[in-house]
Amino acid sequence: MNRQQKGRTPRRPPPKKFPGSQSDPVGVYCRVRPLGQDDKECCIEVISSSTIQLHAPEGFKTNRNGEYKETQYSFKKVFGVSISQTDLFEHVAKPLVDDLISGKNGLLFTYGVTGSGKTFTMTGSPGEGGLLPRSLYMIFNSISPYQAKRYVFKTDDKNGMEVQSEVEALLERQRRDHVSIPKTPSSRQKLDPEIADMIKTEDAYQTEGVDEDSSYCVFVSYVEIYNNYIYDLLEETQDDVIKPKAPQSRSLREDQNHNMYVAGCMEVEVKSAEEAFQVFWRGQKKRKVANTRLNRESSRSHSVFIIKLAQAPLDAEGDNVLQDKNQVTVSQLCLVDLAGSERTGRTGAEGTRVREAGNINQSLLTLRTCIEILRENQMCGTSKMVPYRDSKITHLFKNYFDGEGKVRMVVCVNPNADDYEETLLVMRFAEMTQEVEVARPVERPICGFTPGRRHRNQAFKEELTRKLVERGGPIDTDFHVLTNLVQSLPPLPSSEVTDPHDDITLPRLIEALENRQRIRQTIVDEYNRKADMIRSMIQHIDSNMVSTENILQEQNVKLLEKDQLIQSGKMEIERLEKKIKTQEYKIDVLQKTTKNYEDDKRSMQQELETREQRLHRELSEKRRMEQRMQGMVTDTQHKWEKECDRRVNAMQLTMQNKLWVKDEKLKQLKAIVTESKTPGRPDPPPRQTHTAPQSQPRWQRPSREEGPPKRSASPSPLPTSTPVRPLHRRSRSAGGEKWVDHKPASNLDLGTVLQPLIPNAIHVSTPSEKTLAKCDRYVLTHQEVASDGEIETKLIKGDVMKTRGGGQSVQFTDIETLKQALTNAPGRKRRSSEGAPATGNQNDGAWTDVETRCSRAVEMRAGSKAGPGYEQHAVIKRRKP
Repeated sequence: MNRQQKGRTPRRPPPKKFPGSQSDPVGVYCRVRPLGQDDKECCIEVISSSTIQLHAPEGFKTNRNGEYKETQYSFKKVFGVSISQTDLFEHVAKPLVDDLISGKNGLLFTYGVTGSGKTFTMTGSPGEGGLLPRSLYMIFNSISPYQAKRYVFKTDDKNGMEVQSEVEALLERQRRDHVSIPKTPSSRQKLDPEIADMIKTEDAYQTEGVDEDSSYCVFVSYVEIYNNYIYDLLEETQDDVIKPKAPQSRSLREDQNHNMYVAGCMEVEVKSAEEAFQVFWRGQKKRKVANTRLNRESSRSHSVFIIKLAQAPLDAEGDNVLQDKNQVTVSQLCLVDLAGSERTGRTGAEGTRVREAGNINQSLLTLRTCIEILRENQMCGTSKMVPYRDSKITHLFKNYFDGEGKVRMVVCVNPNADDYEETLLVMRFAEMTQEVEVARPVERPICGFTPGRRHRNQAFKEELTRKLVERGGPIDTDFHVLTNLVQSLPPLPSSEVTDPHDDITLPRLIEALENRQRIRQTIVDEYNRKADMIRSMIQHIDSNMVSTENILQEQNVKLLEKDQLIQSGKMEIERLEKKIKTQEYKIDVLQKTTKNYEDDKRSMQQELETREQRLHRELSEKRRMEQRMQGMVTDTQHKWEKECDRRVNAMQLTMQNKLWVKDEKLKQLKAIVTESKTPGRPDPPPRQTHTAPQSQPRWQRPSREEGPPKRSASPSPLPTSTPVRPLHRRSRSAGGEKWVDHKPASNLDLGTVLQPLIPNAIHVSTPSEKTLAKCDRYVLTHQEVASDGEIETKLIKGDVMKTRGGGQSVQFTDIETLKQALTNAPGRKRRSSEGAPATGNQNDGAWTDVETRCSRAVEMRAGSKAGPGYEQHAVIKRRKP
């Protein structure tokens, strides 16, 4: 047999969707235990039958408003401290027992912190039985008239149920009787004194949904989950004082219907509530219990008591159980007492108790995680995997959350203020659990036999017994009937033959036998007559039943039509209820969102008001600062105005002195130039330029005899009427060659006076091969930005040459560069006074650089002794734009 890989969940087929299938939320109930004698402060208040309120104890952390935060939680029903065990059972467990007898599964578990009353709620105490004993009494009080004989139902090892015949069951009973198997006492006098008076007989309930045409049988099993291991509490172990044997843990398996069960767990068949509770109490004594600081008998494990009810229909005669395994319906009710969550700091646990507490808290955390993911999948439509396998308690009951039965939870809380934090977590988990929905189980199919079979069989036996009593006495069974018939015949004479010649014994025996034969024949005739009479009566009854069945069929057809109408109405109601639930959920979400937005709005408004106040304070502070700074700026401005006036006056005085010195130098230069001329040599004709006006004085070249003039401290200015032209070779473009003047369309028009003039040229923006074939030379006008930021124009010249392929090519031979500068552009100019400060008057720089000085023409008489106020005429040299 191939085993599946460990830790891998087998793929479960999707559940079948039946029309009209519905789902119910997990029923969560809350029970508040009374306050202890040593407890002083209470933190829980029951407001209504479905709402409780938690008050934070004194000294506990407050919320941001500085007040104690009170929270309210709603449940399906809240049971106060004065509630009785009977009322609790009627609201919580009784519907689950009704479903159990109807063939449906159920799960009921108690949840809470340690010492909150979970075990008392589930088990109870003498005189106040809990949910478990009351469930047992209700089950047997309902099915006791219809129980099958012992061992008619037999469990297999795969969570199934088999049916045996009466003979097989009798043999099984005899075999077990011969084997020394101790029987469980069923009388109340032999019960354990601790559980003898668990409940009163008048408190036992009875369900009305019992099928009279079925036989029932009850099996119970009891396991505990300790440190995430499963142990069978009903396992028979031999007590060895010297070397005790450790209990063997059990494993979980999945049956053919994909339901989880504990493999190898002992299932005991019980016939009464006392016997079943005695079995439970025997396992309860083996459960792990320890004494802690918070609870004297604290449960250290999760206990699971499983009540399994098997029912099968009777055969057509209504006498025996139908020998068909497929017709057996098995339902179970699981009663779970979860161990309480605890903090080791409060319980004072050490060593083994710390490990037990860690495993308990981890399993409860896994349960919370599974519930959270189920809730998220149902509300958000996601398909996240639920981690059932992370804990044995969730893995065992995963079928219930997948829609195999009803789930109900009783939340037990302790109003003691010391348990406030743990109770708050329990309340949040319980409120979240209520939002998880579980699909309703499918109704089991109805057997096709005629109802009322058991009643008709009993009526027939009673009538037959009555008839036989009239004839010969009370006869209860077939064995008694045969015994009375044999006793009614005449006795046989002695058949002992002592002599071979005895002629008396044999004739006497023959006569007795003949007499018995006649009586037997009479009885047979009477029997046949009665049988024919009964047969005719049965035929008459059958004819009446056929007509009745026809009428019933007609009524059933009408009922089916009505059922269809009712089913359609239910489906519509279900759709509307689902829609209402969805809208209610959306409304709740919107209300919560609105509340959050309102809270955010209030907080933001408060923050906005705070910031506005801060902004007003900052603005007022800024105004005061501006006024202060304005006064400081005004004072500083007056101060610097006075300083600037003082410096300007000093600079003006300095510049006047410099100008006077320069004027003196110019006078000396003019006198030297005038005196150095030869009187007998005529003046050369003046050279006309486009930049000097007609009224400008003409410059005369000195004679050779006079020699070169003496150099002064500053360079001599040159008049603008005689510019020095640079010599360069003449370009070949002046000849009769034909040029291609290539000027791209992207070039800029700089508006310069000097423009290159190329005669006999073809002007193009994009040259072509046809154009190049007509010309001998090529020139490209290219513009680019120089390193000083000015636009530089280059004339790239070349020769046009023919290629071997018949095309044209250009070989560049020369580059001419045209450059211009703006008047305000900085240049490398020679200053006459390099040591002067940079902050001096700008007019001084305009007169002292060489280029400006050379563009001036000075007019004064020879030998004049004019001072700094001499007369001058000048034309500023025009620069390229």
